[in-house]
Amino acid sequence: MIDLTKISFAITLLLLSSSLGFGQNTMNPPKGYDHDIGTMVSMLENLRARIIHSTQELNLEQTDFLLDDKANRIGAMIMHLAATEVYYQAYTFEGRGFNEEEKVKWETALKLGDEARTEFVGKPIKYYLDIWAQVRQKTLDTLKTKDDKWFAALAEGGQTDNHWAWFHVMEHQANHMGQINMLRSRLPK
Repeated sequence: MIDLTKISFAITLLLLSSSLGFGQNTMNPPKGYDHDIGTMVSMLENLRARIIHSTQELNLEQTDFLLDDKANRIGAMIMHLAATEVYYQAYTFEGRGFNEEEKVKWETALKLGDEARTEFVGKPIKYYLDIWAQVRQKTLDTLKTKDDKWFAALAEGGQTDNHWAWFHVMEHQANHMGQINMLRSRLPK
């Protein structure tokens, strides 16, 4: 069986190595992407690599750790990141929200809360990272087919441009990276 997390992490490192040169922190578009889209891809992949790095060695107890009855588990937050990305794929690539099948599959992860605290438990961190890797691969493949004119245009039927939508995905990852790292600092010894 192919380990998508390791393959995806290797691709992420490859993308990062092409955008981070000689120890300098610079964002450059990877080959195959228009400039602005590629720069966003660099930022998305940088954040994802940092989240993977901080979570990939968690055991099941750590993945399922619940700080209190209002918090979310680390696995659930990674599912939330995947669900958010799937939503913005539908919104920017297809000009729509979730269809009924996607609502069933992703809405609990998108909303988090009590249902997510119950549903996203008992699976290793690799399970969540593999799902996110599959979602991200679709993002990368589809963004490669787009150009910067599309990126600057309003999302079909929307009131935000595609650039803003993917910026939101990126800053959303950064926000939850902070939460994940805070939870890691509170894990029982």
